[in-house]
Amino acid sequence: MICENQTRVTEFILLGFTNNSEMQISLFILFLAIYTVTLLGNFLIVTVTSVDPALQTPMYFFLRNLSLLEVCFTLVMVPKMLVDLVSPRKVISFLGCGTQMYFFFFFGSSECFLLSMMAYDRFVAICKPLHYSTIMNRSLCLWMVIGSWMSGVPVSMLQTAWMMALPFCGPNAVDHFFCDGPPVLKLVTEDTTTYEMQALASTLLFIMFPFSLILVSYTRIIITILKMPSATGRQKAFSTCSSHLIVVSLFYGTASLTYLRPKSSQSPESKKLVSLSYTVITPMLNPIIYSLRNNEMKGAVKRTIRRSLEEVRCGLNPIL
Repeated sequence: MICENQTRVTEFILLGFTNNSEMQISLFILFLAIYTVTLLGNFLIVTVTSVDPALQTPMYFFLRNLSLLEVCFTLVMVPKMLVDLVSPRKVISFLGCGTQMYFFFFFGSSECFLLSMMAYDRFVAICKPLHYSTIMNRSLCLWMVIGSWMSGVPVSMLQTAWMMALPFCGPNAVDHFFCDGPPVLKLVTEDTTTYEMQALASTLLFIMFPFSLILVSYTRIIITILKMPSATGRQKAFSTCSSHLIVVSLFYGTASLTYLRPKSSQSPESKKLVSLSYTVITPMLNPIIYSLRNNEMKGAVKRTIRRSLEEVRCGLNPIL
């Protein structure tokens, strides 16, 4: 649609968190530290699950892909946010905004489905242990991961293309720290009811459908665990699911607060805080949760560090 008598917006201003320069520097240091921990933690999981022979199982294959998703997800928003915190002009081009929005939808939707695939893996491991290796074979796991990654393509293409085709002819200040759908939609200069209905339908499909699969899987898991005669067996079964349950609760809890709450109950400040939790905080916590609550992972990390130190020592003291 062409903007009549007005110039179409060519760039957006991201208002971010505050205009206080001292506060911006403090936030920059804080978020840079969090982002560094996020990258180190997730790359550590990717490395350990790739090289340690004891972790060549479907569960850690899915975990490795989750860590890669978290790295990609944070890469979409956090570097730009850090630059804006120390930059006097917090702008993003129209094309850059659309690109950021596309990959945000893409990686967010992909993570929803990957978390549901991980729940199914735990369901098979606990409810059908004798058939686990047969069901969760290498080929199925690969297709499940590919399907999870590709599931984000339809919703990201539809919502981004539709959104950026709407007329932006007036204000260009986005009251957020990245180009998320709702704050950008407020700048559209026409009725957006149709788009909002489509966006809600997509949200219900790509958030609630995978979440429903997770609920069904864990309902079956809990029923099976409660029927186990051994208390030790029940405790071990619960421990294998606890990390995934915590990650699911963090991700879906914050995403639901953002996209499923009525508009009237949301203020820009509260939305920024909630968005911050699943774009910055949760990706940092995920590797910590999986590492601290998983003895196999802790053992693999120690073995990998020990092996790396031995290789460095041998490199510094070569045999002549």
